Amino acid sequence: MPLLVEGRRVRLPQSAGDLVRAHPPLEERARLLRGQSVQQVGPQGLLYVQQRELAVTSPKDGSISILGSDDATTCHIVVLRHTGNGATCLTHCDGSDTKAEVPLIVNSVKSFSDHAQCGRLELHLVGGFSDDRQLSQKLTHQLLSNISLKPYLKKFFYLVELNDREENENHFPVIYGIAVNIKTAEIYRAAFQDRGPEEELRAARALTGGPMISIYDAKTEQLRIGPFSWEPFPHVDFWLQQDDKQILENFSTSPLAEPPHFVEHIRSTLMFLKKYPSPTNTLFPGNKALLYKKNEDGGLWEKISSPGS
Repeated sequence: MPLLVEGRRVRLPQSAGDLVRAHPPLEERARLLRGQSVQQVGPQGLLYVQQRELAVTSPKDGSISILGSDDATTCHIVVLRHTGNGATCLTHCDGSDTKAEVPLIVNSVKSFSDHAQCGRLELHLVGGFSDDRQLSQKLTHQLLSNISLKPYLKKFFYLVELNDREENENHFPVIYGIAVNIKTAEIYRAAFQDRGPEEELRAARALTGGPMISIYDAKTEQLRIGPFSWEPFPHVDFWLQQDDKQILENFSTSPLAEPPHFVEHIRSTLMFLKKYPSPTNTLFPGNKALLYKKNEDGGLWEKISSPGS
């Protein structure tokens, strides 16, 4: 299966590491990103993307200048950017339905790019490590297999073997999160304190098996959540009684590699699911979406009226 790398067509490799090592410019970019210090990204101009979400915007956006995501272990953070008009999509993929997700990612950027006179799409894949179950490698191959037939793509990888570190015979990712500056196209290592709005609601949707969704309308500069529903979470009281070890082993694809706040995050999400076993009427009055917009200084999300309310 052909793949375009640095302008040359190559065969799809057995692993991303094989591909990167075969093309020194890719390996150098990966090492440069790995060597960066982690930047703490504040809320100013930030749109945080959770697992199974995507967001796309362009440099014309007056509210959002940074897209970001973190807490990726076996997951991959995907950035797709059009070099002509700067339209950029960031998404957090976990391998739940990669074949269906790839067209959503590509089409989200192409919807901005139809009238672009020049330019091409650049793909950046960041994440994964040498996990025992080889889930990272599987997701890498799924993404490359589904995107590699697009001949207009230029690709950069910061994946798996090059994102792996070993400590006491256990493997961990080096990079857990990234941000992309929409105005400058810079991608850098990042961590985030502000993961809102509606962090628990969005996390609950993912934990109950919700599919990949787009959360941002660049035309209105509004973040849109829902409406969606889920079934009552099975045995939620039982899971809330379990110790940290059981939470890690049953809710993580890589228990030893999770960030320190993982268990707290899962517990708070389970508490949310217990409080809202059926969200349609309680969280989405009138079955309408929750809409948010950045305030005037671009820092905080403010809730606005739902359509038709």
